[in-house]
Amino acid sequence: MDISSESVAPAAEPAPRERESDPNFVTALARGLELLRCFRTGETMLGNQDFVRRTGFPKATVSRLAGTLVQLGYLRYDDSLGKYALDAGVLALGFSYLSASGVVALARPHMLAFAQQHGVSVSLGKRERLEVIYLESIRNDAGAMLGLGVGSRLSLVSSSMGRAYLAALPQARRDRVLAEFAQAFPEQWKAQEALTRAALATAERDGYAASFRDWHPAIHACAVAFRPVGEKDLHMLSCSASYGAVGEEVFREKLAPALQALATRLSDPAGRQV
Repeated sequence: MDISSESVAPAAEPAPRERESDPNFVTALARGLELLRCFRTGETMLGNQDFVRRTGFPKATVSRLAGTLVQLGYLRYDDSLGKYALDAGVLALGFSYLSASGVVALARPHMLAFAQQHGVSVSLGKRERLEVIYLESIRNDAGAMLGLGVGSRLSLVSSSMGRAYLAALPQARRDRVLAEFAQAFPEQWKAQEALTRAALATAERDGYAASFRDWHPAIHACAVAFRPVGEKDLHMLSCSASYGAVGEEVFREKLAPALQALATRLSDPAGRQV
């Protein structure tokens, strides 16, 4: 599927110094949001030291920020453990976003039909910093063993969604994103650089990205990047299954072309009527 690189390439985030010199940038608010971003998939509790390590903020700053977020209902504090968990305020924001998302509403019935027809799990996602986050997920027995759902995060370099996103970017923009990833995760990048670059070259050639047991040893997956109707940001569709249930050839010959066709429909105003 042909994607206009000029229309989908996201703007680079301003450097920290540029942002903090912007009169419209509120540093305290940004730091509070950074604390909320510290939570990773599967983590329920974090302590002050976890926040300090992941943000680089002084302990006193972390304590004030966390205390404020508790009062506002975005964090809750467990006295017995001396740690924080996300509270209902975060959930409310997330579901407000999803309920207002025209992309999710448009894609959901098509994803359900795809999952039922092909016997695989289907997910919709987009990039969130150096990861990919699920916006919707239709699970099928062939790929449900991991229990991934809305809000789950995947690797930008080893997941099929992440690779589809990177392969759709203009080369200069892709190089900047990969450089950011390498700086943030040097050991992971060192171990996966060769495989990632080879996978991206293949994705550019084929028009879809694959991850055959690269992201998870039990999972095969393929993904495509597309720009939904009325959206400027790239989104990704993926389908996945246990490697024992669906082989690589089925992904290449049947599922990938079907996923490309679905992404094309969701990119076309006429797709709303399909």
